[in-house]
Amino acid sequence: MKQTKAKTPLSVGYTVPADGQIPFVDLISRYRDAIGEVYFAFPGISSGRSPFGQESPYNDYDALNILTEDLVALTQMGVDRNLLFNASCGGADCMSLQHEREVLSILDFLFERGIGPTGITTTSPVTAEIIKRNAPEIQVRASVNMRIDSIKGVQYVEHLFDSFCICRDINRDLDALGRLTEYLHKQGKTCSILVNSGCLRKCSMQSFHDNAVSHELEIRSKANLSWARPAGCREFFSTPLHHVDFLQNTWIRPEDLHHYDGMVDLFKIATRMHFLPAVVIDAYANRSYHGNLADLFEPGHGPLFAPFVVDNDRFPEDWFEKTTSCNKDCRRCGYCRSVKEKVFVNSEM
Repeated sequence: MKQTKAKTPLSVGYTVPADGQIPFVDLISRYRDAIGEVYFAFPGISSGRSPFGQESPYNDYDALNILTEDLVALTQMGVDRNLLFNASCGGADCMSLQHEREVLSILDFLFERGIGPTGITTTSPVTAEIIKRNAPEIQVRASVNMRIDSIKGVQYVEHLFDSFCICRDINRDLDALGRLTEYLHKQGKTCSILVNSGCLRKCSMQSFHDNAVSHELEIRSKANLSWARPAGCREFFSTPLHHVDFLQNTWIRPEDLHHYDGMVDLFKIATRMHFLPAVVIDAYANRSYHGNLADLFEPGHGPLFAPFVVDNDRFPEDWFEKTTSCNKDCRRCGYCRSVKEKVFVNSEM
């Protein structure tokens, strides 16, 4: 009898829901069987996004109270909690005593309340070593923003990290991904992949964008160039000729997750900044989605394709096989262009 692979659990980004949306803890409880971990930022701390707690309507104090209550519930539920020190730039404090004091004080705050993290994700080798020196019981994960896509990339830092979130650019290169995950498992490491990134594959603007987003609040306080934008992908997709590039990115449809079961240990889904986190979690927990596929990703580029939507039900049966076995030379291949004609549907007709 053929043995069925166990389903790889989800790692879900913590968010405070908008008015009228289901409370986050209730959402996790609803899909508890599919969720293994929640990752979260600490209020006021840079984490690769605008610091949680500094967005309206929450200040740091309100955000901390909400987060603390939710972490208590998640801890009681038995969900792993992964704390983000994920900023792409630590500035002048990246190696400072102040940075170490800040990291350790946050850990003290959480552990004193019985809600200490089971893991930490960081882009910084210094932050990773701070954890290794002071709290070795905590699993330390290399951030997807480190763009580690090879065994060689792992070997430089494997003494600092217990887990790796692999560069999304090889999500559809099963040979490269398989070699890397096999190596990690042999070294006793775990690995995850980000499955719903809306970012461009091999994006040459990622470093700039990551830094701009991390400093979003400071940027708002400046007199900025009227034409300047942090995300060049929005301008890129504003040209219909480039819409086909959406299909050539790194995201994985919910229906295709089973191909990665047994290869990776966690499926990370971006929900921290998503406008409909419940929809994303439902789709990836149930591994099925009927709707505009662009609405599942973060950043979401769906409005840029209007009046067209990307109908997830129209993808051909050979989609996964074709897009994970091709040589990624999109100049010489017309497959994605042919799929675009099927899945991009005019919603006004």
